Amino acid sequence: MPTALIIGASRGIGLELVRQYVADGWRVIATARDDAGRDRIQALGAQCLRVDVASPLSVTSFEWMLDGEKLDLAVYVAGVIDHNAARTPPTQDAFDRVMHTNVMGAMMVIPQVAPMVEAADGVFACISSVMGSLQGTRSSDAALYRISKAALNMVVRTSQPEYPRARMVAMHPGWVQTEMGGANATLTPEQAVAHMRQTLAHLTPEQAGQFLSYDGSTLAW
Repeated sequence: MPTALIIGASRGIGLELVRQYVADGWRVIATARDDAGRDRIQALGAQCLRVDVASPLSVTSFEWMLDGEKLDLAVYVAGVIDHNAARTPPTQDAFDRVMHTNVMGAMMVIPQVAPMVEAADGVFACISSVMGSLQGTRSSDAALYRISKAALNMVVRTSQPEYPRARMVAMHPGWVQTEMGGANATLTPEQAVAHMRQTLAHLTPEQAGQFLSYDGSTLAW
């Protein structure tokens, strides 16, 4: 039975990843930062670990909590958004909240988890966004979020050489009908996750360290 780790799975895309992988017969370990998220994850039949990726103290013991697992798949989903455009300077609280969750959390998790993915010759995906594409940016809306996702892409890019047996990718999930994406988004969580699962299941060595869309197409950095 393959094992998947979903980091940041209390709702939205993360919770749907849990649901689909459990339904497909995988053993799933997932993280949540509160009791409500834990209850939703456990109701789907997955094991839940209480981790807040924005808290260094919480993340420090992550490797110990996993206790030598071999992971066929790990997905870093945790992310938050700030909607202010570039003309509005971020507050320190907003900067810390977005950058700690979207960037620092991934930088702390990867060294602990990637060796477990390597042990299974598996896949490690970080959920990014097309809004983090430098070449594709034509707007300043959600500037801090865009900057954090561009930074997350570099986290993936610089991590790949350290863990050559793990195929690592930054992945844009599409515009998804979640709390962050809104009701007008073009994809349901079920559709987005189904596409992502197909892409991750057929990831080639040549795609390791790349920035991909949910359908497997390559995105511009």
